[in-house]
Amino acid sequence: MTDLSPFNKSFDAFLFDMDGTVLSSIAATERVWGQWATRHGIDPVTFVPTIHGVRAVDTVRRLGLPHLDPDTEAKILLDAEMADLDGIKAIEGAIDFLKSLPEDRWAIVTSAPIELARRRLEAAGIALPKIVVSAEDVERGKPSPECFQLGAKRLGFDPHNCLVFEDAPAGIVAGETAGAHVIVVTATHPHSPETAHKSINSYNELKLSVDPETGILSLSDASI
Repeated sequence: MTDLSPFNKSFDAFLFDMDGTVLSSIAATERVWGQWATRHGIDPVTFVPTIHGVRAVDTVRRLGLPHLDPDTEAKILLDAEMADLDGIKAIEGAIDFLKSLPEDRWAIVTSAPIELARRRLEAAGIALPKIVVSAEDVERGKPSPECFQLGAKRLGFDPHNCLVFEDAPAGIVAGETAGAHVIVVTATHPHSPETAHKSINSYNELKLSVDPETGILSLSDASI
């Protein structure tokens, strides 16, 4: 069951998934993947909901279709996603929230290739952060915790003292397994996953303060 209790905690750093968490690309993503699925005789209605939060190469590999080379198909999908930026926008409140963070206290940790991450962040009006962990940076994608562990390491912090912002089940599991705290962003999901974590629909629901001496990030419900 989702945690509905008042939220008021402090962290060393924040680790943000990208798609569905700081920006909405769901329409573009589902267009590209739906067309790809149809071309290969895969039912897009049942298949497309399974792609979120996972690297393209891992999604194709998971299908186990011998006539499809995962690396080749991932490149085809990347080219299509790079060309379709229609409707990409920041999640409500995300731009101001990210601007309020010290640059050495947050990172983007995404299953997207870096080229696509740059393109989508720009389309959404979100500045590229100092630290980005992308699909190319890890051997195992989400739900493996490797990406969030690497993000925390690059920032210089223990993942146990970091807060992960995620929207997809694979990413939530990755954050949990990394030992991090997790907040679930529900803005792009009509049926959000039931978890034991705090959930938000907008970053305007949160109040942030940064300790000027230690840099510690304190986060609470905006209503507190």
